[in-house]
Amino acid sequence: MRVTFDLPAAVAGQFGDRPETAARRLLEDAAVENYRTGRLSQRQTAVMLAFDYWQDEKFLRERGAFLSYSAADLEKDANALYKIFNRK
Repeated sequence: MRVTFDLPAAVAGQFGDRPETAARRLLEDAAVENYRTGRLSQRQTAVMLAFDYWQDEKFLRERGAFLSYSAADLEKDANALYKIFNRK
């Protein structure tokens, strides 16, 4: 999908000196923000930005957008793995 919008020149310059640069910066900013808020998964950010898994991992890490994973999530996953690997 192609999305087009107008930015005032005074604001557009904050995102880059060329339209292509500004468009990419805005796309990246949208991807990070939507990942942080949970509207996009890591896979979806990779697709959105045409990155492979490792490029996306690096991109999100550099922007401080880490996986939201709590101690409770870890315990739940550990219990599931215990059940899987300790069946007799």
